[in-house]
Amino acid sequence: MSGGMLKQGIAAGRLSPAQYSENFSDLHPPLDRHEAFVEADRCYFCFDAPCMNACPTSIDIPLFIREISTGNPLGAAETIFDQNILGGMCARVCPTEQLCEEVCVREVAEGKPVKIGQLQRYATDIAMAEETQFFERAATSGKTVAVVGAGPAGLAAAHRLAMRGHDVTIYDGRPKPGGLNEYGIASYKAPGGFAQAEVDYVTAIGGIDIVNGKLLGRDFGLHELKETHDAVFLGIGLGGVNALRTEGEAAEGVINAVDFIAELRQAQDLSGLAVGRRVMVIGGGMTAIDAAVQSKLLGAEEVTICYRRGQEQMNASRFEQDLAASKGVTIRHWVQPRQVIVGSGKVTGIVLEYTELRDGRLVGTGEMLTLACDQVMKAIGQTLASDGEGVVLSGGKIEVDAEGRTSMAGVWAGGDCATGGDDLTVTAVAEGRDAAESIHRYLTGN
Repeated sequence: MSGGMLKQGIAAGRLSPAQYSENFSDLHPPLDRHEAFVEADRCYFCFDAPCMNACPTSIDIPLFIREISTGNPLGAAETIFDQNILGGMCARVCPTEQLCEEVCVREVAEGKPVKIGQLQRYATDIAMAEETQFFERAATSGKTVAVVGAGPAGLAAAHRLAMRGHDVTIYDGRPKPGGLNEYGIASYKAPGGFAQAEVDYVTAIGGIDIVNGKLLGRDFGLHELKETHDAVFLGIGLGGVNALRTEGEAAEGVINAVDFIAELRQAQDLSGLAVGRRVMVIGGGMTAIDAAVQSKLLGAEEVTICYRRGQEQMNASRFEQDLAASKGVTIRHWVQPRQVIVGSGKVTGIVLEYTELRDGRLVGTGEMLTLACDQVMKAIGQTLASDGEGVVLSGGKIEVDAEGRTSMAGVWAGGDCATGGDDLTVTAVAEGRDAAESIHRYLTGN
């Protein structure tokens, strides 16, 4: 570590330019042609493949791997994009170790699955680099659909609707499209502006307009969209952040992890980003891991994740937990925040209470632990930022049926904002795609 690590409190420029570049380089360098052939050759091309059944978008994994093995990466990309038009990003961010690769026959037999995610990236990267488009628009239907949210669900819905000949306008509150792919994932998972390149690739089919800086509930209402469009799809994500509800939460140095990640994702110069010397991250999901690891990569000396339950209950995958540990992040289980200690208006420490399960309920034990820190990041889940704009909510999300239909006629929803999902990019893509097919049937009278 450089001498900058001696800086006290929240500070920028802790590392050298070379260290920033190295720390935020691609987490999984892409396979070259030879590596892809060798890895594809490991696949058994199973009939009724368990990997395909484990994929939320039902990509024909054995087929695309066979296509790679026969020297046809573009054919493999078409197979992938047919089910998952955001297959390039999903290859980078999907927890494949919990999905397709977990049930791979090679994993079950040998403990070493076929690298399905990296093979998917190999094929999709080639197609995107060559700007090969596999899908054409149907004849124009004369119908218009409003898609609210330019994240994975919204983009997947828009592409499938455009394929069916409908004209789509995507409205998004942020300056750039992409949703969590652009603003919400660790920079080392998709460096080099990949999220925007994927947006360009998806919208190249035509018939999709994107309007940025327009927020539902602020700039327009749902009923207004219904009056000006034939159908509406809501892929608005979860914009609200849960509070710690502890004393001292308003102190300088307490921030939302999602805001920290978004700022880092948009930074042109990482040396200008301030981070604490001792960082405390509260939460147990992917956002907590991404915030903690990136804090460490920015030069924080000590980074600790505090989670109120055990390791097995963490939403973050075991791979992500191991990644955090490999970067020097400490994960403490069975503790919950009770007080943020404040001195001169700034965070100086945090009081944690040990927890345990009693009769199946999580309770505090009354035993306290105090840790010094100068920055606290909240990553304890997000909530719907709006009141639903008139659609029925359930458990803080928009209630939908199996086709993504909401309680309001002509309005569908999918992704993190809707019930039934599991807060994964790949699931949001599946829900957006399937809702688009339902909208198409509705618009064509089927």
